Amino acid sequence: MDGRDWGKFLLPYEQAAEELKVKLKALRSELKARDEYAPIEFVTGRVKRVSSILEKARRLSVPLDRIELGIEDIAGIRIMCQFVDDIYRVAELIRQRKDLKLVYEKDYITNYKDSGYRSYHLIVEYPVQTSLGSKPVLAEIQIRTLAMNFWATIEHSLNYKYRDQLPSHVRERLRKAAEAAFQLDTEMSSIRQEIVDAQQDFEESSVIVRRVLNEIQELYFFRRVREAAQFQLRFNELWEHDDVWGLKELSLEIQAALDRAGKGGTS
Repeated sequence: MDGRDWGKFLLPYEQAAEELKVKLKALRSELKARDEYAPIEFVTGRVKRVSSILEKARRLSVPLDRIELGIEDIAGIRIMCQFVDDIYRVAELIRQRKDLKLVYEKDYITNYKDSGYRSYHLIVEYPVQTSLGSKPVLAEIQIRTLAMNFWATIEHSLNYKYRDQLPSHVRERLRKAAEAAFQLDTEMSSIRQEIVDAQQDFEESSVIVRRVLNEIQELYFFRRVREAAQFQLRFNELWEHDDVWGLKELSLEIQAALDRAGKGGTS
């Protein structure tokens, strides 16, 4: 092992992982606000432990002085999607970004591994701004469905337990589980529109409930206590009956009351 300061060595990778997480989470928020549907479910990131870096370098015969180029996933980002089609849309969005450089891609969904592993990988070069100037850092972005990620997590745990020497019966059961997970993704894709519509309906309901309650609180701020109490009673009844249309109408009435209150009306 060389005598490098691993803490300092990993600093740019930690910065890259954090910045990429922030940017991809911001992309999710933007897509959700603009399109009312985001192909990104959530984003996680990590930096490999030193022991994992050394183990991978040994396995791939990467000299320690070539780790920065030979180990491409020291910084890793994982993007979860609901549907397989979303994976390819997210990959295209990443290709179009100007704040990173795409090095190459690996489609393990169309060309899945013998083990059954499915995922979409993009190796990118990301410029980290350090106190010593700009430093390009390699990072791996993995894009998966939730089902793919569940399977991959289990496989990783089993490989760790068996030191990458899985018994044949375990490998076979994992392959079958991988196929079952992909069948689940396929079934979910077949009813994608129904799922998305239901999620959007739920989101719309949550937004209108939050808006009405905030507006009622504003009436209390203007000391319109009687009106606020009456609106609260009506809200309780509408919410009990899951009447989203009625809540929208109630919101308009409360907004009119707030307008009057702002102009100096009295309760």
